Amino acid sequence: MEKVELNVIELLEYLQDMVESSPKMPITGKTIIDKKEFNEVIDQIINYLPDQFKKAQWVVNEKDRILKEAQREFDNVKKETVEIMKQNVETHDLVREAKMRASEIIALAQRDAKAIRIGSREYSNEILMQLDVEIEKQKAQLIKSMQESFEKVAKEIDDNLTQTGTIIKENIAELRTM
Repeated sequence: MEKVELNVIELLEYLQDMVESSPKMPITGKTIIDKKEFNEVIDQIINYLPDQFKKAQWVVNEKDRILKEAQREFDNVKKETVEIMKQNVETHDLVREAKMRASEIIALAQRDAKAIRIGSREYSNEILMQLDVEIEKQKAQLIKSMQESFEKVAKEIDDNLTQTGTIIKENIAELRTM
């Protein structure tokens, strides 16, 4: 393959030399080339190129095939590596310790939440009991106050009626003496 490439390159260089070393026409600057020799070199290049194109196409196809195969292999190895890493992470001591610590934290949080609920119930119960006692006191004072007011009004009515009764009796006695 290398020999063929060298042949094609050598032939192209030969054509270049031929053009550069050929005589030039005065005034126009055009080059005079031996047509027969030039065509023979071109025919040799044309004969070498189809083999080169076939080989180049084969190389490109092989490259694509190898790249696809390498990509598949890479994907498979990557997938396997990820699975192995997942398994290693799951079984690693740090993960186990973290899971245990997380469980402990959750248990403590649940215990604290329960204690807070119980404490809030006890506090609510205490407040409600104090409120009940205060209501009972206020009710007793209200009843006592109402009784005192009622007794006072009743005494005033009794005094007024007694006084009125005394006046009536005096008036009756005075009427009898007249």
